[in-house]
Amino acid sequence: MENLGISTTEFIGYFASLLVLGSFLMKNIKKLRMINTMGCTLFVAYGILLDFSWPIIITNLSIIIINIYYLTKKNIECVVPEEKENDTSVVD
Repeated sequence: MENLGISTTEFIGYFASLLVLGSFLMKNIKKLRMINTMGCTLFVAYGILLDFSWPIIITNLSIIIINIYYLTKKNIECVVPEEKENDTSVVD
């Protein structure tokens, strides 16, 4: 990477930023969280390469955990409003 004028560490940081920024362009929340998780993982690596920059590492590890939680959680609360919308029964 030195040939491009940036270090490998900087490249990882820029690529992580690009992934996190790009994740917010996703319409599908699952894709958003998956791409965001990849960016955060690279940010953790970036924080380690910066001689353990703990604010970067802790923040991005926390976001990874949150993303994994929501990616694996059954989305029950999203099903309930849809059922109510499609309900055509008449209430007296």
